[in-house]
Amino acid sequence: MSNVETDPQETVCADGDPTGAGAPAAGTPPVEVLEPRDVPLGGPRAMTVRRTLPQRQRSMIGAWCFADHYGPDDVAASGGMDVPPHPHTGLQTVSWLFTGEVEHRDSLGTHAMVRPGEVNLMTGGAGIAHSEVSTPGTTVLHGAQLWVALPEAHLDAPRRFQHHAPVAVRLGGATVRVFLGSLAGHHSPVETFTPLLGAELTLDPGATLTLDVDPTHEHGVLADTPGLRLEGTEVASAALAYLPTGRTTIALTNDSTEPARALLLGGPPFEEEVVMWWNFVGRSHEDIVAAREAWMAHSDRFGQVEGYEGAVQHLPAPAIPAVRIRPRSNASRNTRDS
Repeated sequence: MSNVETDPQETVCADGDPTGAGAPAAGTPPVEVLEPRDVPLGGPRAMTVRRTLPQRQRSMIGAWCFADHYGPDDVAASGGMDVPPHPHTGLQTVSWLFTGEVEHRDSLGTHAMVRPGEVNLMTGGAGIAHSEVSTPGTTVLHGAQLWVALPEAHLDAPRRFQHHAPVAVRLGGATVRVFLGSLAGHHSPVETFTPLLGAELTLDPGATLTLDVDPTHEHGVLADTPGLRLEGTEVASAALAYLPTGRTTIALTNDSTEPARALLLGGPPFEEEVVMWWNFVGRSHEDIVAAREAWMAHSDRFGQVEGYEGAVQHLPAPAIPAVRIRPRSNASRNTRDS
């Protein structure tokens, strides 16, 4: 979805483990828990999302640069999702629902539905526009919106839309759906520009799940429900727990009497700094300014979204900040430099 904050901050993001050493610094806990912040999207009946990436403590996990968790929201009260055509550059959007249905239209001419257990991945590259609207039959909306930064070599990648419905696999006392990358012998055919892992994990009450993982990846566990522990550390609902590179296994436990669900995200530390503002990812302040100007000028760079029936056919971009925002480094870099 669009980041429709009225005053979005420009953020310079860097990888989460710039030393490449893999192990956390001495004296730091093995699991770093990132607490979410509430962000209202839109007007008086706006959806509120819980954002864990980016933030001051950590800006990226692999190439994952943005994570919003929302719901379960009663659509009758919240108004649901209705995001007019808006732009993206330099990233891929990853939409994952737990409950409800969202209609997607983009400037490729794609008309598709986002449904629970099915991933929609859209590549922005040099520029794409899309709209997102919860369907009339949706009464409860619940899911996650994730963004992946494109490496510099692929910043101008052509527009693309991919859809995949991963098979639900039973592993011990858990159900796993691998929607990006590979895990537990299962592979997603969805193509990305850096190695990535994305999977939904649902643990039975009282179950422990131990997974073999790629030690070159750092990992994040975004908890959807209460009761989860990652490597013995409690991860509250909507929090994102981070693990550095170097691990060959990770263990999750469900301490609750209900099923517990989470998203497992991973990838090798991203070696490039990126500048992210509103719905744009670039490499400099000038990249962001140019993207905003092109969008506001209705440039062909983004194309046209056909079929959206809302009153606003072109979501205006907020004003660019008057000054540059200083780069913000991740906790691991601060620890190394202290």
